[in-house]
Amino acid sequence: MTAIGPAGAGGRPAPPAPGGTAAGGRGVGTTARGSLFGLAGSAANALFGFVLVAVITHGLGARGAGAVFTGVAAFTILSNALKLGADTALVRFVSRDLELSGGAGVPGLLRISVLPTLLASAAGAAVLLCSPGLAGLLLPELDPGQAAALIRLFAVFLPVTTVALVLLGATRGYGSVVPFVGVEQIGKPAVRVLLAVPLALFAPSVAGLSAAWLAPGVLGAVAAFVSLRRSRRAHPGTGQPPPQTREFWAFAGPRAVSSVFDIAAAWIGVILLSVLGTGTDAGIYTAIGRLVTAGSLLQLAIRLAVAPQISRLLAGGDTHGARHLHGLSTRWIALFSWPVFLVLAAFPRTVLSLFGPGFDEGAAGLVVLAAACLVNVGVGNAQTVILMAGRSVWNLVVAGTAFAVQLGSGVWLVPRYGVLGAAVSWGLAVVVDNGASALLARYRLGFRTVDRGYRYAAVLGTVTVALPVFALRTLFGDSVPGALLGIVLAIGAFGAAVWRYRLPLGVGEFFGALRKRGSGNSP
Repeated sequence: MTAIGPAGAGGRPAPPAPGGTAAGGRGVGTTARGSLFGLAGSAANALFGFVLVAVITHGLGARGAGAVFTGVAAFTILSNALKLGADTALVRFVSRDLELSGGAGVPGLLRISVLPTLLASAAGAAVLLCSPGLAGLLLPELDPGQAAALIRLFAVFLPVTTVALVLLGATRGYGSVVPFVGVEQIGKPAVRVLLAVPLALFAPSVAGLSAAWLAPGVLGAVAAFVSLRRSRRAHPGTGQPPPQTREFWAFAGPRAVSSVFDIAAAWIGVILLSVLGTGTDAGIYTAIGRLVTAGSLLQLAIRLAVAPQISRLLAGGDTHGARHLHGLSTRWIALFSWPVFLVLAAFPRTVLSLFGPGFDEGAAGLVVLAAACLVNVGVGNAQTVILMAGRSVWNLVVAGTAFAVQLGSGVWLVPRYGVLGAAVSWGLAVVVDNGASALLARYRLGFRTVDRGYRYAAVLGTVTVALPVFALRTLFGDSVPGALLGIVLAIGAFGAAVWRYRLPLGVGEFFGALRKRGSGNSP
């Protein structure tokens, strides 16, 4: 097992809190509150996103909306790639610096991270500004002049948006998810809707609605800067930390590449279906993707909150507290996420029919991805543990392997099986990525996933959710009455069981942390 335990601020190994109680308890409280706020932000983001799609589609029709969303997709991929992994690196290094020097090294970390990402994103913007032919490839249905103007519009906002994401990574390093959630998941989506509605009603245009999507990024950058400055003033630090440039970019470089794999994994199925299948298949697969993403909202919310806490505990030498926090947060994720995917697997046609006629043809694909996501949420945030322990190269190897599996199997399966083939290829990648990450976290870093509380969660989910929903599926088939009755019975049995076994499940610790703020929590 790889040892984890960086030196303390004085250069000697920092002794862990007895049993991990003090630091671990502080991490539990911050994680619990951050997870709850992050979940609310994710839900708000999903709601505003749905409204925005409806507004833009209504205002421009399918052709114009397609152009806007193509630009948004390309912009999102570029801005995330051109962060160069600095946002994740700042989460780790800022939280470590807070533990070791009280924040004295943060100004240096910002100097070595912000300028390279600014230069990289400016270079990316220059390429877009000077490549009218690229606009024609991305937006073939638009007039060439209109397509070039639209790409230039996105290029202008690329640097400020990219740098803002990096600054928000630094604010997460201070232990708070409020700036990130407030800007990325609530503020920007809400302002986009406020700007888009009057434009769609009175002056609909591709350029205008694209600008409505882009403009809130400037406000987001200002908010990120102000939030980071407040955090720095609250944690000025003491002493003179050593230079961290080489260590920082040794971590950020592999993470930059693995983040590209992560982004590509979300889009490759749609691309393969568009090229090797049909547009209808791509639409069905997109609907399935939205469902499995919705089922993972709790995991994503906890990931935002838990990452800096694990990094800070490891930096302070409290490996026990970090392991406890990972095990507890994994239990929460599995306990409350498994029921969602069990329902999706039991009633796939009923759920997909909510999107409209024809979408139920993706039922088999939804079952496959629901099964894969049971593995995903079942291992918790093992990738986060690996990254916060500084093993970004491990993360790169795992992400690259998973993407190769997805791409290779997808090229072979999609022409033969369509949506089901794309779902199988994605499901294989999910299992490879999460399974390998969990094994590395367990056997190389000592972070266990399965313990007594986890076994309680697994048995409880199987007995109280899987039994009623699949029993009702057998009796009533994949129908609305069966789904509604199964969900009602499952909620009742699940709620009663969670209350009965709240102590071994760690639910009492979660709500206890919400009621009582730890004395040392970051603001």
